[in-house]
Amino acid sequence: MSEYQLDARRMLCPMPVIKTQNKVKELADGDILNITCTDPGALNDIPAWARINGHHFIGNHESDGELVLVIRVGS
Repeated sequence: MSEYQLDARRMLCPMPVIKTQNKVKELADGDILNITCTDPGALNDIPAWARINGHHFIGNHESDGELVLVIRVGS
């Protein structure tokens, strides 16, 4: 299991989800992806995308005024 970062700051819907989807294609099951974004809509969009596509949304937190969403790839 490895941990990766994705910078989706200053992007509006649907770009954070599209960038997440593209990055996840490069990762292995069990990998962790931290997505940093500024679009508050990502708080709904990314967890929904993860659930629909068989990934696990671990949670989110705020860091320096930016949102960080964490998902685990795969089942």
